[in-house]
Amino acid sequence: MRGVGMLERFDELTTAHVADACLRVGLPVRTVSLTAVTGGRVAGRVLPVQHVGSVDVFLEAFESAAEGDVLVIDNGGRRDEACAGDMVALEAKAAGLSGVVIWGLHRDTVDIQAIGLPVFSLGAMPTGPLRLDPQPADALLTATIGEWTVTRDDVVLGDEDGVLFVPADRIGELFDLAESIRDTERRQAAEIRPGRSLREQVRFAEYLTARAADPSLTFRQHLRAVKGAVEE
Repeated sequence: MRGVGMLERFDELTTAHVADACLRVGLPVRTVSLTAVTGGRVAGRVLPVQHVGSVDVFLEAFESAAEGDVLVIDNGGRRDEACAGDMVALEAKAAGLSGVVIWGLHRDTVDIQAIGLPVFSLGAMPTGPLRLDPQPADALLTATIGEWTVTRDDVVLGDEDGVLFVPADRIGELFDLAESIRDTERRQAAEIRPGRSLREQVRFAEYLTARAADPSLTFRQHLRAVKGAVEE
């Protein structure tokens, strides 16, 4: 699954749904808290890059980009400089990318919003890089975002809750499961509104009784038994 098709399917989901799906199948939940500069959503293959103080590494990454890729910038989470701005966003859009994710700061907020390409970052700062460091040999192969190292074998999903990375070869399976979790939660919400509480739906009283008999029983185990979703 690539490009527009992936984004269209993700449009009916949230990162929370997919994160719960990862938990359900035992995958690491690779999330980071980033803010959507444009308020958009993004889904695409990771195009990783390590920033060392100059935009040329981004331009080099665009040379090998495929339609729908997402530029994922590793700037070490630095908060003393912005590493990308409107020109990077504009060039990314022209190269056919579907978004930019920055583990660091951006600048040119108003111009980025006018461009309309989804951009996620830790925040904004007017100052660009005042340094130029040596470029690592793997600068276009991996990016470390928070505690997670990602490659072109990964997909990045982003929305109002933040950013999530998942293995590209598991995306269809995760979307299927995320959709089932979403549908369960929507049914539960629809029943709460007219008065059937979530506690009643998930048979919470039964859980309390069972836990009293077996203190090792967890609520997640109970939810799975009654197909209650909620936590995952």
